[in-house]
Amino acid sequence: MRFLTILASLSIFLIAGCGYHTAGSATHLPLSVTSIDVPIFQTKVEKDHTENGCTSAVVRELTSRTKDRVTESDHPRAADATLRGTILTETYTPLTYNSQTGQSSSYLITITTSVVLTAADGSVLYRNDHFLFRSQYQETADLSSFIQEDNPAVQRMAHDFAQSLVSDILESF
Repeated sequence: MRFLTILASLSIFLIAGCGYHTAGSATHLPLSVTSIDVPIFQTKVEKDHTENGCTSAVVRELTSRTKDRVTESDHPRAADATLRGTILTETYTPLTYNSQTGQSSSYLITITTSVVLTAADGSVLYRNDHFLFRSQYQETADLSSFIQEDNPAVQRMAHDFAQSLVSDILESF
């Protein structure tokens, strides 16, 4: 009898303490949120257009992963929640070099953002003042090709950034 009591107690602790839950069950969004407005992210860096790419990618990701109506705007509309972001830092670090040209052939992009999701009543639903995202991309050896690829590289990075951020908001892992 004592063995069964210990086994039952241990089972309860293991089940309750493992942190396992199904996807979507740990969302920060209350059921009352049916629309989310995402104003263009602010930026404190000199790199052009990253804030536009990140904002658009977050809107697409929220649209694809929630049933909520998601809008992107310069002027917030009457929505149940508003997601505001500020790009704090954006760095490009060379990782590998082309031995023939001496130029960098791959970079690590690191972006730090501050993100706040607030309800219409002003209550904070999600906040991360130091959301860190890193991604690696390859550069071509031809500089003119790289300049043409720069925008697609930002779009790929923004897509990966949005997936990571929306996962953090919805799943809170």
